[in-house]
Amino acid sequence: MAATVEAEHVAASAAAEGGGGCCKGGPGYASPVEAMGGPREAIIYVTCVYSGTGRKKPDYLATVDVDPTSPNYSKIIHRLPVPFLDDELHHSGWNACSSCHGDASADRRFLILPSLVSGRIYVVDTKGNPKAPSLHKVVEPEDIIQKTGLAYPHTSHCLASGDIMVSCLGDKDGNAEGNGFLLLDSNFNVKGRWEKPGHSPLFGYDFWYQPRHKTMISSSWGAPAAFTQGFNPQHVSDGLYGRHLYVYSWPDGELKQTMDLGNTGLIPLEIRFLHNPSRDIGYVGCALSSTMVRFFKTPDGSWNHEVAVTVQPLKVKNWILPEMPGLITDFLISLDDRYLYFANWLHGDLRQYNIENPQKPVLTGQVWVGGLVQKGTNVFIETEDGKELQHEVPEIQGNRLRGGPQMIQLSLDGKRLYVTNSLFSPWDRQFYPELIEKGSHMLQIDVDTENGGLKINPNFFVDFASEPEGPSLAHEMRYPGGDCTSDIWI
Repeated sequence: MAATVEAEHVAASAAAEGGGGCCKGGPGYASPVEAMGGPREAIIYVTCVYSGTGRKKPDYLATVDVDPTSPNYSKIIHRLPVPFLDDELHHSGWNACSSCHGDASADRRFLILPSLVSGRIYVVDTKGNPKAPSLHKVVEPEDIIQKTGLAYPHTSHCLASGDIMVSCLGDKDGNAEGNGFLLLDSNFNVKGRWEKPGHSPLFGYDFWYQPRHKTMISSSWGAPAAFTQGFNPQHVSDGLYGRHLYVYSWPDGELKQTMDLGNTGLIPLEIRFLHNPSRDIGYVGCALSSTMVRFFKTPDGSWNHEVAVTVQPLKVKNWILPEMPGLITDFLISLDDRYLYFANWLHGDLRQYNIENPQKPVLTGQVWVGGLVQKGTNVFIETEDGKELQHEVPEIQGNRLRGGPQMIQLSLDGKRLYVTNSLFSPWDRQFYPELIEKGSHMLQIDVDTENGGLKINPNFFVDFASEPEGPSLAHEMRYPGGDCTSDIWI
């Protein structure tokens, strides 16, 4: 099966390069397989948050040295604070990626930083000094609201046209029905909405496009008025959280189909197609139901879905509920489409699945790096035979691991998985108050790409507890040269 996957990618690579193998001169790589042979990551950018912590300091973008030959390995070497307070920097994207590989005039230079709460969008220049990026422009929320009515920006992807598309989760009052997709032009001016009038989704969150199938699919978190206050299970019953995928025609923005995932697809968050642009298969991680749902194109051209992986809830004592969901909060797919990785934020484990047969993922690796049921907490798993159990979580460089695994990023070659542990400051405060007090940390997991397997790297530990302005919350990670969660091939 591995040989089949490789052959498909090689064929896609040849098609992308016109069969000639010449460089097209644009950013990124001609194919996912070519990207896997790119240079090893030396630095990584991390969005860091003070919003919601009680510390009246601006959020910032940290540059972390991840070069094992460097004297600053596993250290923060630069911090770029934004000029305002209470932004809640969250996810990020590039002004250009591998979707622009055929355009020699395109340049992966600017990192787009949407602020989930304030609605600002920061544009950061990484080219002059990649280790010490600088602020290039601020797109003000008033401008976005006035021209589009959109607020609560989340996911940013570049388009082959040079425009930048940002999903927005609500209107200025936090109502979900006001959401949609913002377009910025190549100079980061507000251009308008992407979707056609009357074709906005009921809820918004993440999105991914697959141009060869003329399709974009988006997912659905919930109403900002609900999730910004922390998680209340009653809000799920009240219909303030999503359980749908929205299928759009690409690139014209017509909502073609809405897939109701039901109770096995509650709160679908991160969504990814397979990287091979010829494939018509992808997955979405559903947080509350703790399922990985596979979606796929059917012979009649419509899309369908099925549950591919289910994380069983744990029966627990001394917690707010008698059962604890895993809460799948982030996942990604290796560039060769061979492995899928996801994080269970509450349970505390990272998992690796072989997806060479996309219908039947096989668990090949698992490691515990935190969670609410680790030894030393007062929450216990109740086993079927009435015993109490907690998971062993190792200390790293003398540090007890806080919180649970949340955002993840994979090296291009698939051999290193980076992990942070902050989800969103109101939810951090609710489920892991220790993160608010002591801040985040960042880990690196060694990956066995041949046989499967995950192992903590004991030599890598970035502690955000001792930051100059106080403990901060670390969230999403990006490499200057692109990665498997920002780059889309066309």
